[in-house]
Amino acid sequence: MDEVKRIDDKEKKLEDIKKESENKKCPVQRMLYYMEQFISGPMCSRCFPCSLGTAEARIRLQKISEHAETDLKDIEVLKRIGYMMIEGSFCKKGKDTGKFIIDLINSTEEEFKNHITGICSSTECTALVEYVIDPELCTMCGECLNVCKENAILGEKKKPFHTGYLPFEIRKKRCTRCGECIKICPTGAIKINILQHEFVEK
Repeated sequence: MDEVKRIDDKEKKLEDIKKESENKKCPVQRMLYYMEQFISGPMCSRCFPCSLGTAEARIRLQKISEHAETDLKDIEVLKRIGYMMIEGSFCKKGKDTGKFIIDLINSTEEEFKNHITGICSSTECTALVEYVIDPELCTMCGECLNVCKENAILGEKKKPFHTGYLPFEIRKKRCTRCGECIKICPTGAIKINILQHEFVEK
């Protein structure tokens, strides 16, 4: 089964990867998905600008998505990687990937800069958001409690004719922001908040 999956990944075309990446609203996540799929699939690794460039781009994008020791220089490095791939890659796949990097940054640069300050407006970078339960909307139905694999939700399912129940809460240290609780909540009580990070410009 794994063998078949690897073959399928190898046969994936750049057009397919680009199209799939468009399912991501966040440009950082979109580019990160593209890099990961390109590295595991169609990349031939025959030239340094492409193989080293995409690996470095993935590292930089992960740092940006996690707000981990990142600054505005990371965006400039990504641009430089893109231009180097366009100029130095042997094949069209490498050059097209370099163009993808440049085009996406140029069209969404403000979003990239927002990530440097710790803000993902699309709330797709899980390290930059937190899940909270709105006590006004929570009915203590227990659906989120049942679906959470990390035991990150505190609360007791409400029973008929009983009182004194408290709205459910999410243990932030346990929560992996997988999104399953949001999908199952019948009242939309689980919200995604953008975390506030301290930004020091370097």
